[in-house]
Amino acid sequence: MLLSKTRRDVLLAPLQAVSGIVERRHTLAILSNVLLEKRQEVLTFLGTDIEMQITTSTDDPTGDGEGAVTVAARKLLDILRSLPEGAEVSLILDDRRLHIRAGRSRFSLQTLPAEGFPSMALSEGQATHLTVSQKQFRQLLAQTQYAMALQDVRYYLNGLLLILDGEGLRAVATDGHRLAYASMSREGSAGGEAPSRQELILPRKTVLELGRLLADSDEPLQLDLLSTQVRFQFGHTTLISKLIDGRFPDYQRVIPGDLRNVVTVNRTTLLQSMSRASILTTEKFRGVRLVLGDGALRITAANAEQEEAEEEIEADYHGEPLDVGFNVSYLLDVLNNTSGETIQWAFNDATSSALVTVPGNEHFRYVVMPMRI
Repeated sequence: MLLSKTRRDVLLAPLQAVSGIVERRHTLAILSNVLLEKRQEVLTFLGTDIEMQITTSTDDPTGDGEGAVTVAARKLLDILRSLPEGAEVSLILDDRRLHIRAGRSRFSLQTLPAEGFPSMALSEGQATHLTVSQKQFRQLLAQTQYAMALQDVRYYLNGLLLILDGEGLRAVATDGHRLAYASMSREGSAGGEAPSRQELILPRKTVLELGRLLADSDEPLQLDLLSTQVRFQFGHTTLISKLIDGRFPDYQRVIPGDLRNVVTVNRTTLLQSMSRASILTTEKFRGVRLVLGDGALRITAANAEQEEAEEEIEADYHGEPLDVGFNVSYLLDVLNNTSGETIQWAFNDATSSALVTVPGNEHFRYVVMPMRI
């Protein structure tokens, strides 16, 4: 049976979209596969890791039959990538094997029955519906996701808090050493009797996949929020994810209020200086010293080999002198993921948390704890 006969790029794009979550090695062999399903003139691709599922489809592939089968996602992806751009590819299902033909190239892959492939469906219950632009939501994630914990025993920190209320949509991420907060105005309308406030924690992997898949455009993104699941629909793609069950820390208590010292500095200049100074920090101990004086900021770094780096830049500061240490990675993260021309750094002293903001942007906050050097 001919599942599809179309250009290589038409198959490659949706396969890349779903393959990102497919595990190379899994206790269930079928979870290393992608589900291909042909119905009328649509070929659907589905990948899952049990916790998350991505579904997308091609635009009107040709074929002479309908059916479904699962095949190794990584092998199929590597084959399509290796074929010449613009090549015409045929996917033929015959005797439990998927045959890939393009020009004089021939491949034959083993398959597993589609009936054994696990798929996720939205759980029953009242859902809150929200529509925003892909660009807005992608920017919301980009401004906060870098502060998520990686493998913290406090599992709720290994994700991103999403808050929906009458004011709009907010995102918060923290690993216990720094916290990133961003917000956006609410667009669209909630369906049904939506709660006045709804909080959910997106898993880290879901956040990273959304950052990879969402376009930097004004095309719509529809969110369907339930108590244990969330669904994102955009273009031809649908992503369903389980939520992390836990209580996220009260971020409002972490963001400091009255801070008496404020310094304003050019973001690009600071980023470049910090990047150079970070070269001579040790891999485990990523500390840099920031020394603030009247009108200037000095950045120093050293390592176990007695090597040193020093950078000095202009800064709009006329407060009390300060000598404080920070993890340079935490500072580079926020500088790389904000777009303002300048940033403001507010603090009380060298032992309390510092607040980084962008002048003119009330929708972003970044809190970082100092370190001893």
